[in-house]
Amino acid sequence: MARPHATAHPLTVARVDPLTDEAVAITFEVPDDLVDDYTFSAGQHLTVLGPDEVRRSFSLCAAPSSGMLRIGVKRLPGGAFSDKVVSTLRPGDVLEVMTPEGRFVAAPDPARRASYVAIAAGSGITPVLSIVTALLEGEPGSTVTLLYANRTAASAMFLDEVHDLKDAHPTRFQVLHVLSREARDATLLSGRLDAARLAQLLSAFVDSAEVDDWFLCGPQPMMTELRALLVARGTGRVHVELFHATAPRDGESVPERSLTQVATPDGSARVVAHLDGRASEVDLRPDGASVLDAMATVRGDLPFACKGGVCGTCRAKVVQGTVAMDLNYALEPEEVADGYVLTCQSHPTAPRVVLDYDA
Repeated sequence: MARPHATAHPLTVARVDPLTDEAVAITFEVPDDLVDDYTFSAGQHLTVLGPDEVRRSFSLCAAPSSGMLRIGVKRLPGGAFSDKVVSTLRPGDVLEVMTPEGRFVAAPDPARRASYVAIAAGSGITPVLSIVTALLEGEPGSTVTLLYANRTAASAMFLDEVHDLKDAHPTRFQVLHVLSREARDATLLSGRLDAARLAQLLSAFVDSAEVDDWFLCGPQPMMTELRALLVARGTGRVHVELFHATAPRDGESVPERSLTQVATPDGSARVVAHLDGRASEVDLRPDGASVLDAMATVRGDLPFACKGGVCGTCRAKVVQGTVAMDLNYALEPEEVADGYVLTCQSHPTAPRVVLDYDA
């Protein structure tokens, strides 16, 4: 049976551990009756409902085997929520936290002998740490290389945890730290991690032809550039998660939004959404709001988190009609080929569109 969509529950903060001057790790207490609801896969995230009613997603940084529900939060410039969390959150405080979601995951197989490379930039280490830990614990025959990019060593989150993993798995875990604003003895490890530097690092430290899976997490421009290099090389499966995405840059266009034929006098389409066995309908012009925003006016229980095309929480399958997505940083090409879309980025391009959130 498919797991139900995420639901929110008040969770008490058990611990707040400083990681750097700008980041903390938050561990939640999970009541016994909610343990199953908060069981997660390595790489998944939690969505926290702030007092401003804005949803913010934070990746789980512990491996599932730890039994800990723990996230990393880094202060963002001008971030009202993250600044308050890093500065004032204390054990005993209560936050509204949704159950785990996300498909940027690893499922360790004890019988597998594989080679993995993880590339994390800044707070992108959060889900990567969970994935790397789970793979090292769950696949004793596999090896993992971590490329961890930061401005300085002092700004690196979970540095102790990474080094503890290295000590625990010295022959199967290789760690390469790349610092953009701090000189290293090896010039290859000093500077911005771009495609050119990644190519050099792989030539020096990794047999990329032998890599089975790549896990990338970080800011959109960097991850897009690195992913393009790996895809061009045609080696292994490339999994990407972004913790921040930007709107299309100058010169980048969004898909055309127009109905393929006349629908209603005002040019709107009839959009039907199925969720939890119930159907809801709205009329929506292709140049209007997103499917998610329009449908939310009649369905308050639609799943979503970032609304930026990054997290994939609002994924649904198009079972009739067509839509155009403005952005997509969450779905794999095979998911799109199977008809899945991000409803926060979707606009109707057919007179009638039917989507299934339960698919």
